[in-house]
Amino acid sequence: MKRILFVLSLFMIGLNTSFCTKQIQKSENPLLAEWDTPYGVPPFDRIEPKHYKEAFKFAMSLHNDEVATILANKEEPTFDNTILELDRSGMLLANISDIFGMMCAAMNNEDMQELQEELMPQLASHYDAISMNEELFQRIKVIYDKRNSTDLTAEQIRLTEKMYKNAVRQGALLNSEQKERLKAINEELSLLSVKFDNNILAETNNFELELTAKESSHLPKAVRDAAAERAKERGKEGKYIFTLHKPSLLPFLTHSSNRKLREQIYKAYLNRCSNDNEYDNKEIINDMVRLRIEKANLLGYKSYSDYVISEQMAGSPKAVYALLEDIFAPAVERAKEELADMEAMFKRDHTKADDKFESWDWWYYAEKVRKQKYNLNEEMTSPYFALDNVRQGAFNLANRLYGLTFRPVVVPLYHNEASAYEVLDNDGSHLGILYFDFHPRASKSQGAWCGYFRRPSYDRDGKRIAPVASIVCNFTRPSDDAPALLSIDEVTTLFHEFGHALHFLFSDVPYNGLLDVEGDFVELPSQIMENWALEEELLKTYAVHHRNNSVISNTTISKIRRSAQFNQGFMTTELLAAALVDLDIHSLTKYEKFDVESFEYNALYEKRGMISQIEPRYHLPYFAHIFAGGYSSGYYFYTWAEVLDKDAFAAFAETGDIFNRRTAQAFRKLLSSGGKRDGMSLYREFRGAEPSREPLLKARGLWVEPEPTEEDENLNNAETN
Repeated sequence: MKRILFVLSLFMIGLNTSFCTKQIQKSENPLLAEWDTPYGVPPFDRIEPKHYKEAFKFAMSLHNDEVATILANKEEPTFDNTILELDRSGMLLANISDIFGMMCAAMNNEDMQELQEELMPQLASHYDAISMNEELFQRIKVIYDKRNSTDLTAEQIRLTEKMYKNAVRQGALLNSEQKERLKAINEELSLLSVKFDNNILAETNNFELELTAKESSHLPKAVRDAAAERAKERGKEGKYIFTLHKPSLLPFLTHSSNRKLREQIYKAYLNRCSNDNEYDNKEIINDMVRLRIEKANLLGYKSYSDYVISEQMAGSPKAVYALLEDIFAPAVERAKEELADMEAMFKRDHTKADDKFESWDWWYYAEKVRKQKYNLNEEMTSPYFALDNVRQGAFNLANRLYGLTFRPVVVPLYHNEASAYEVLDNDGSHLGILYFDFHPRASKSQGAWCGYFRRPSYDRDGKRIAPVASIVCNFTRPSDDAPALLSIDEVTTLFHEFGHALHFLFSDVPYNGLLDVEGDFVELPSQIMENWALEEELLKTYAVHHRNNSVISNTTISKIRRSAQFNQGFMTTELLAAALVDLDIHSLTKYEKFDVESFEYNALYEKRGMISQIEPRYHLPYFAHIFAGGYSSGYYFYTWAEVLDKDAFAAFAETGDIFNRRTAQAFRKLLSSGGKRDGMSLYREFRGAEPSREPLLKARGLWVEPEPTEEDENLNNAETN
């Protein structure tokens, strides 16, 4: 969807960057030298792919030395000499891993891909050796067993419990033979994940639809200009090129009246990594599912979904299915209603008896319906959403809610299109650095995400180490005569990723091991920001026409608001379809070789009655979230968190002021707490109640008022009398 992060399954990582400078400051490797850059950002102007191998080798060795020092301590294990030292260990390695992961997603090339394939299995093996170290685990267990009978603080107990449970989940209780097998599984999975992702990048970049001026003449000027600019960059001036990157693909599907071309490009998108060529991912999927089932079984779980979700807010696959199925059925029914509206138009355009509305027709006819019903289309709205203005709108919101200020700074950049800002807190103090990288290129993964170059933490002296975060997107580039203009969906994407950045910036936990939150909590800080993006009062601060500087009109805002639930049946169905297939494939308890396409078809169209005119948001062969990211058994995270984000936004609305500073401060406290407590407890404390599904269902137009009960009728009669 809107966020893909490079994720490693780590047992423990220290996230502080004030690392052992006495040992490394003389290195010529910029990843190992002491950084003299402004704000301590990575020295991107000096880092090259060749530096990573040496840096990882040194950092893993240093981490091993730190663990060896803990084990060499013959005193009785205590929180300070074991848990705390483990929490602080691996700081350099974590820092290098964060940078490498972000660069593999944003600045990939053959050198980086070779490094990934070589280094990721080594890294998996390194962390496995630590997590499965019997002597180290016994030290942790001593402290864990007596944690409630000592003078540990609540946060120290929480860290101890998390460290113990993580060790168990990483195989600490297995026998030696089982540990060796688990290590082999983890190494193989890490390599398969890299290959899966690199195949998607290759397949995406290998396709282009090249049109002549005549063939593209039916398209809107902005769409043609972007295609012409793309062709010019590729040395084909005078042509018009469309690719499988979303900023190119979706405008073409939305505006092209040439049905055969829509079919050609959409099928190319859908069939990525399923073409029986060198980039095919179907066998990799089989291997990963097989290995994940074996891993789950080794660790005492019946399925990989049970293994993953047992540590999330949902608690079990049963709870996730209950949520998804409850929403999926009404979403499909709403999608059928939307289809009926579009088919009426389709039949006027296609009179042959065997003409059938297909999935590649959806965007084109949805846009026609939107224009007819709401007198609204992208050509009317995008001129008001110049990229720089939208970014300023996000800044305006952060200032309004939290008093933050953003000012551009000159720092090393990893690409000349990137930019950076210093973030100042409401008291003027330094809160962190935020990079932006907005446009597609061949070296960049699809989608949008926010990640770290340096995570927030504290050094040994209690000094805060401010985060360095980065928002990476794939928005349409500027053209010769216009800035980059965003669609409404891209506007909400920017606000979404900005919410992740705020989460990183606000984080304030005393221990590195308490930084992370549950996976199904992760999307709450990002998705709640989307609720403000198109609110009238905020829109008026940033939605300015790029040519005449006129502020977006009340009439246009009204149209945007009235169309908010437009096409929600489609959008909800395609999202939940992907989440359900993810859950289904990872709920398998026994592996038998399967046909990937048949598995998907049976799960969605046979079992659940999804209509054929809708494809899941991601087909399995290019479902990077679950096979190359951190969302395996977790694509439901977005929907689970949407229950929270709509309910949390209601907390603002209930005050009568959606920018209420007091509520914002309470929400900031929630975000700053990281994993100091479980996510649901923190949420209940913020909201004062359990989250309700009602705001989510109403926002998506799926809410059905419950039938009044006999008790309700009696109460109404009594009040009337």
